[in-house]
Amino acid sequence: VVFKDGVVLGADTRSTGGDMVADKNCQKLHYVAPNIYCAGAGTAADCDKTTKNISSQLELHRLNTGRQVPVCTANRIVKQMLFRYQGYIGTYLIMGGMDKYGPHLYEIAAHGSTSKLPFAAMGSGTLPAMSVLEGGWKKDMEEADAKQLVRDAIAAGIFNDMGSGSNVDLVVIKANDNVQYLRGYDEANQKGVRRQKYKYAKGTTAVLSEKVRNISLTEKPGFTIISEDVRPVEVMETS
Repeated sequence: VVFKDGVVLGADTRSTGGDMVADKNCQKLHYVAPNIYCAGAGTAADCDKTTKNISSQLELHRLNTGRQVPVCTANRIVKQMLFRYQGYIGTYLIMGGMDKYGPHLYEIAAHGSTSKLPFAAMGSGTLPAMSVLEGGWKKDMEEADAKQLVRDAIAAGIFNDMGSGSNVDLVVIKANDNVQYLRGYDEANQKGVRRQKYKYAKGTTAVLSEKVRNISLTEKPGFTIISEDVRPVEVMETS
């Protein structure tokens, strides 16, 4: 979300492998430059590798020019790299940053297309999150209102999408590389408390029948060898 003095990025902390939760507290907000962060969706490994690769290139750019990297430069480098791989790198990013031209927010898809937007949502929780953003975003929002809006949008994704869950992380980016990384900003999906004890005394459930079999460990196992075939193993030459 773009607000009056900068950009707020948000993400949940659940990563999944198929229909299983792989990590309850993963980090989806990636550092790119001192004034630029990315929220990642898609393949987790591709998001990590892509953002680290771009971060390295932008640091070299900053050192060569002696200037703060514009957000549009980072966007161009990412989109050109992703387009080259024709969507096979499963990285979907929302890039937010603040430079001398003001706050910027870009939506970047895996095949390299990008859009510059005042608010954006990507990933499996896009629909519920976008419904909150479209209903609540206003131009020149205050920082507190922007943080609350992003928190509500992520929470909507957490409660209405099985692929999203756990906590809400935020990053607030303002001028002069002023960044607040709010890890665990809100614990939206709190674990329930067990109210009763589920230990039952022996005999609570009726036993319908009982049978005991004695197993002898001294007798010869009852296996009969019908045929035996010994095959030579090929020796691998190592010289």
